[in-house]
Amino acid sequence: MALIRWDPFRDMVTLRDKMNRLFDDAFKGEEKDIVSSSWAPSVDIYETENELVLNAEIPGIDEDDIEIKIEDNTLTLHGERKLEEETQEENYHRIERSYGSFYRSFSLPHYIDQEKIKAEHDNGVLRIHMPKKPELKPRSVKILKPEKKKVSVKKSKSKK
Repeated sequence: MALIRWDPFRDMVTLRDKMNRLFDDAFKGEEKDIVSSSWAPSVDIYETENELVLNAEIPGIDEDDIEIKIEDNTLTLHGERKLEEETQEENYHRIERSYGSFYRSFSLPHYIDQEKIKAEHDNGVLRIHMPKKPELKPRSVKILKPEKKKVSVKKSKSKK
C-alpha cells in the first residue's frame, strides 16, 4: 500500500474547484439541475520513464460524450454522463451515481510532447498517454574515477 502525504490544503482546493464548477454551471444558462451536474471523475496520474499517464474513471460514459482538448499547456477533459431515459426518474428508489456534465483541467509539464498524446477508453477507464520529449528525458551521468598515475623518482648521479 502506498503512503500518501496528507496535505491540509488539498481539501480546500477541492472545495474551491467544486464551488467554481457549481457557479460556472449556474451562469451558463443550463436548465439542468445544478446539484446533479457538479461531479468530476476520479483521476490518477503517474509517471514512467517515457511518459505521464492519466487514468480517469468514467463508467457509463460513451466515447462520443467525452472531449479532450490541449491548449496553452493545459489538458482539458469535458464530458457528460446521461441519465438513462428508459426508466423514468419517478420510478427510481435511489439515485446515488452522479449525472450531468463534468470538466477537469490539468497543467502539462514543459517536457510533454503534446503532438504525440494519445487516449484510449476501455472498461470505463479513460487512459491518456502523454510521452516525454526525447531531448528532455532524464539521463544519468556516470562518475569516472581518475586514473592513478605512477610517480617515478629518478635518482640523479652526484658528481664528485
